[in-house]
Amino acid sequence: MKQAIAYIRVSTAKQGKSGLGMDAQREAIERFAASEGIEVISWFTEVETGKGSDALDRRPELAKALSTARKLKAPVIVAKLDRLSRDVHFISGLMTQRVPFLVAELGADTDPFVLHLYAALAEKERALISIRTKAALQAKKASGAMLGNRTNLEDAQKMGAAANAEAADAFAVNVLPIVQSIKAAGVTSLRGIADALNARGVQTPRGGQWHARSVARLMDRAA
Repeated sequence: MKQAIAYIRVSTAKQGKSGLGMDAQREAIERFAASEGIEVISWFTEVETGKGSDALDRRPELAKALSTARKLKAPVIVAKLDRLSRDVHFISGLMTQRVPFLVAELGADTDPFVLHLYAALAEKERALISIRTKAALQAKKASGAMLGNRTNLEDAQKMGAAANAEAADAFAVNVLPIVQSIKAAGVTSLRGIADALNARGVQTPRGGQWHARSVARLMDRAA
């Protein structure tokens, strides 16, 4: 039986104390390992934001997991890619550690290029949301509106929704070429396209699995 190291991370001390997210990550890793015939021989759990280019220096449990994996020539399993990091440069740095990573929600056949692609898409989406939100707030402030009070709550919510919609449109444009290649291969039904996206390890904007309805929404946005 193949062996692997498991790594779990929560982003705040509050989550760490409550166990929020830890149980779900452990269950996802255990299910994945069982389905792939993998024995998890060590578990490393960390509470850390993981932000910044020096994140690995501030994540001793991840460093221990990498060291243990290198010695055993085993991969490190995480439940989701963002449990490693939401920063594409940090993900790239981890790929130089000579330790393979397995992401439970993406499947065992996801190669490093796809991991980079997902990290880049997620980072781009967050950047677009941030840029659009800041621009909208600056425009509102320039028009004389008072920001930071409940009288502007509805306007702020509308601006946030608009920023999210623009980010979703950008995501759809990025994923559309993959959908087109699937259709070119002869798969034309929404259900079939969803299955093919899932098989390729492509996630939805929220990091979930594709369904016929979500594929339809994607194609509507791309159009």
